[in-house]
Amino acid sequence: MGTQAGPQPRGRLRIGLSARFTALACALAALAVLLAFGLDRLLPDDRLTSGALTALIMLPIAIAAVRSVVQPQLAMFRALGGTVISYQDGDYSFGLHWERNDEIGDLIDAHNALGGVLREQRLALIQRELLLDTMVQNTPVAMLLVCEQGPIVFANLAARRLLNHGKRLEGHALADVLQRASGALREALERGGDGLFTVSRDREDGARGDEHDGEDEIYHLARRSFSLNGRRHELLLLRHLTAELRRQEVHTWKKVIRVISHELNNSLAPVASLAHSGAELVRRGQTDRLPEILKTIEDRTRHLERFIEGYARFAKLPAPRLETTTWPAFIAGLQAQVVFRVSGGLPEEPAAFDLAQMEQALFNLIKNAHESGSPPQEVCVSVRAVHDGSPRGAFAIEVMDRGGGMSETVMSNALVPFYSTKRSGTGLGLALAREIVEAHGGRIALNNREGGGVTVTLILPLAPLQAEALS
Repeated sequence: MGTQAGPQPRGRLRIGLSARFTALACALAALAVLLAFGLDRLLPDDRLTSGALTALIMLPIAIAAVRSVVQPQLAMFRALGGTVISYQDGDYSFGLHWERNDEIGDLIDAHNALGGVLREQRLALIQRELLLDTMVQNTPVAMLLVCEQGPIVFANLAARRLLNHGKRLEGHALADVLQRASGALREALERGGDGLFTVSRDREDGARGDEHDGEDEIYHLARRSFSLNGRRHELLLLRHLTAELRRQEVHTWKKVIRVISHELNNSLAPVASLAHSGAELVRRGQTDRLPEILKTIEDRTRHLERFIEGYARFAKLPAPRLETTTWPAFIAGLQAQVVFRVSGGLPEEPAAFDLAQMEQALFNLIKNAHESGSPPQEVCVSVRAVHDGSPRGAFAIEVMDRGGGMSETVMSNALVPFYSTKRSGTGLGLALAREIVEAHGGRIALNNREGGGVTVTLILPLAPLQAEALS
């Protein structure tokens, strides 16, 4: 008996436990009969003494014989118990050896085979875990697993770099970690659901000490809840979209240039042809058709002018001219142009922004909300003061609808200029709103609403901060 990697071959002659114990019992019985017969011959007149002597002699012999047979089996059962405990502890490196060819040998073979299967499965599981851990740790998507009402259970390298300067996050409370994170991330988590948010590097770098080029960075937040070990957990995924959006923008601008070139060629070629025809008619003295030719040239020129103006309005957005206004007056002016309802009260603090630009941004957002399939009465706007981590705070303007919401693909591209899911859409509504709000020192965030629909949030600095920009 001992430990080894697996079962060993035994002799071909098989003697079972039942046969072994039967043979032992027969041998002891025969020995007892012979001993009783011999003592009876020695003490023919004292059968009681003869029987007592027989019992005294046979008892230690029977005990020693049974012990010699049972002891190896008991030792093997103890060894089996020890290996089972090792299996419970996750150690599958033990095997057992039994030289006899009997039922216990069959049990040992099955036990060793089970250990071999468990070892192989454990090795495959370890390899898969190493592969999965390598993939999770090195993915550019920041991953956080948070236990409900508890600490952070897991955070990969991207999450550590984003939220804790590369240090471990496991065991920390999510609320404590978010106190050191950007206000935009806190707002995105408070709103619930998936969404986009923008981190203003001009503000965040001062607190974090990182070196960036000053561009705002856009992230996509995805969150999923599930039950693990009887407790609710939430998985947070933060994907950095800035570089991807920049690539999409370059790709889109190339498409726009092709569209503009095509439109210019379609308009300028007929104009050049008509101008040549008009010059030829003048040379011949045939001026009767000149008004018609000039009218056609004017129509094509006006069409081209309107076409270029739409793109120039986005590409050459002027710097905002800040004006102080009250929210009731601004919202009333906006309601005169488009239908929506106001959710909650309006702040008493005045606001300072470019009225025309902000009106255009909100008009586009409200128009998108109506075109999302939302019931008109569910399109609403709310304005409230928030604390975004800056000394003076900010205003949050939310445009909400109850449409179909956005898929992850649409949300990832929603802020790219000229990206649209509508056949007749220009793809400039959200992009223009983003340009306007960022020109005012704010940021934009998109979130799917629980129960359906989308919330577009514009974060604008409070009026006192804007007033300083005027001086």
